[in-house]
Formats: sequence, C-alpha cells, structure tokens
Amino acid sequence: QVQLVESGGGSVQAGGSLRLSCAASGRIFSRYWMGWFRQVPGKEREFVAAISWNGGNRNYADSVKGRFTMSRDNAAKITVFLQMNSLKPEDTAVYYCAASGAFTRDPRDNDYWGQGTQVTVSS
Repeated sequence: QVQLVESGGGSVQAGGSLRLSCAASGRIFSRYWMGWFRQVPGKEREFVAAISWNGGNRNYADSVKGRFTMSRDNAAKITVFLQMNSLKPEDTAVYYCAASGAFTRDPRDNDYWGQGTQVTVSS
C-alpha cells in the first residue's frame, strides 16, 4: 500500500522547535522527490521544502530558509523529516508531506499526499 503518514505536529511557543516526520510506505518513494507544504484556512497550500530522492538536493521557501532543515532516511523504511527551529506564529499551519517525480514547488504536481499534521506557534 502506498501511503504517507505525518507525525510530530503540536503546539509550541515562538522561538521553539518541532520535528515533523513523514513515514512513506512503498518502495516507489525511494525514487521520488519528497516535499513539505503547509496550509492555513482560506489560503492556498504553499511550498515549504523539498529533498531529492537521494538527499543530495534540497530546496527551501525563502520564509523558512535558515530555520528549517529537511532530511530523509532511505533505509528499511523511507522517512523524511522537517526540523523546524526558531518557529514564528506565522508558521502556524497544517503541514503536509508529499511526493513527486521531479522537483516542484507547485502542490498540483505532487502525486501523493499525507493527511497533514497541525503546527501551532503561539506568541
């Protein structure tokens, strides 16, 4: 079964840190770019970060560059992580894990999605 499952969301004060995880079921993801997107009510889903299939290339939105770090583990079970430091209230959103065949910042170009995990940052 091909599936993406996020975990690690929660509530934190501004300046704090959270680490999101996305467990990918299905070896097809070993050759996929993996991405993190986020969405707040009433707004479009936006790109946060992406990592290539072997972890050699990473790309970040300007709003999170220097604060967020994406990584992946292609061992027995494929898992991607998003380490979020120096969190700001404007980082509050539902965060989604996604998979695509090539690098993209466009949510519409992703083939698979997780169910999302809520991140809330209070001031």
